[in-house]
Amino acid sequence: MKTRISRREFLATTTAVTAFSILPSGFGQTGPNSKTTLACIGVGGQGTINLMNFLNFKEVQVVAVCDVNKESDGYISWNWGQGKASQVCGREPARRAVDEHYKNRSCKVYTDYRELLEKEDVDAVMVATPDHSHAVITMAALKKKKHVYCEKPLTWSVAEARAVAEEAKRAGVATQLGNQGQATEEAFVVREMIADGAIGPVHEVQVAWGARFWHYPALQDRPSDTPPVPEGLDWDLWLGPAPVRPYHPEYHPWVWRNWWDFGTGLLGDMGCHLLSTAWKALDLRHPTCVEASSTKMYPEVYPLGVIARWEFPARGNHPPLKLSWYDGGLSPASPEELHPNRRSNGVIYIGEKGKISGHRIIPEAKMKAYGKPPKTLPRSPGHYNEFVEGCRGGPAPGANFNHAGVLTETLMLGNVALRAGKKLVWDGPNMKITNDAAANKLLHRDYRSGWVL
Repeated sequence: MKTRISRREFLATTTAVTAFSILPSGFGQTGPNSKTTLACIGVGGQGTINLMNFLNFKEVQVVAVCDVNKESDGYISWNWGQGKASQVCGREPARRAVDEHYKNRSCKVYTDYRELLEKEDVDAVMVATPDHSHAVITMAALKKKKHVYCEKPLTWSVAEARAVAEEAKRAGVATQLGNQGQATEEAFVVREMIADGAIGPVHEVQVAWGARFWHYPALQDRPSDTPPVPEGLDWDLWLGPAPVRPYHPEYHPWVWRNWWDFGTGLLGDMGCHLLSTAWKALDLRHPTCVEASSTKMYPEVYPLGVIARWEFPARGNHPPLKLSWYDGGLSPASPEELHPNRRSNGVIYIGEKGKISGHRIIPEAKMKAYGKPPKTLPRSPGHYNEFVEGCRGGPAPGANFNHAGVLTETLMLGNVALRAGKKLVWDGPNMKITNDAAANKLLHRDYRSGWVL
């Protein structure tokens, strides 16, 4: 078993959207001898990556880990074209990694996050469980005034995203969503180019992402067989607020993203990565309407390909905007300014005077003629650094829940439109669909008995 992974293993990525920066820096607002105590809840694949990042900070002391799984193969390193490489993860490997790092045996280990939050008076919490349980864990931590780092998407539903963002504001703590690309140099350059008018007022944004990079089930309904629950896995706790169903390896590990009850599809998985910069650059908040279509729909699993479209009103100096999302091999027409061989997953900004693909104006001749925008935005010290600095009295992290809440709820509204099968008119401030009363029921979910937000 590997208890450590190299930076190269877990920082390698396909685009700047998912790049990491983990160089710790000193933070001046807290005494040099004090530590920010951190508990990590959910230490499977991405949770292990987050844990290893936070162990790099001398200002942080990881004191507890929690996972419903004791120990099994997980997915903690990224190799493009091959998916996530399998490694051992779970609460016991995480505990061993922490104890080895600090050269002691002081890390506490828990199966139930509620017990951890009751017994451990930590400063901050990292949440990296499957999507369906993000909200209940994050909300429990916020109500105890803990700083929270939560993986994307912030929540499974629209209503959860609104509630969590509001609670974070009341709590007055540091918060950060796990969309690491928001802190990259490329993200800041795009924002500065748009502010500089490099392509004129932006009236359209197109986002394309290819096929999912995890196994898609051959079946489109729940499995009929009921294999035994793996030793060391608390399946009831894994289900959390979701409806009860028997364990099956088609749900866990990793492939839970396929299922309506647990994941949020590619829109939830990659949307917060790809659209965070657009939200900031274009001052986006609530759309006025949304519609979605897809390849064949199924009652239990997400379709293979989805197209979603939102419309936003004018905002300050920004004109009305159309935002389109394509995944699963569905894609818009390639811009004539871009060579066909260069089209890839990513974001295209369409302005009155030109287009930006990724973080460069197209065609390349226009980029060279433009040069660089004025450097007007202070740069990030690194995505994880932002959170640690925020916990220690520094500025609000760039993916704080005020930003992440409305971003997540807008993306989850795309899933609502997909299930509703029609264009929905959205009253964002009042969180209400105005042209379909029945569709409002899709904004939230009924938790099973014993679970509350």
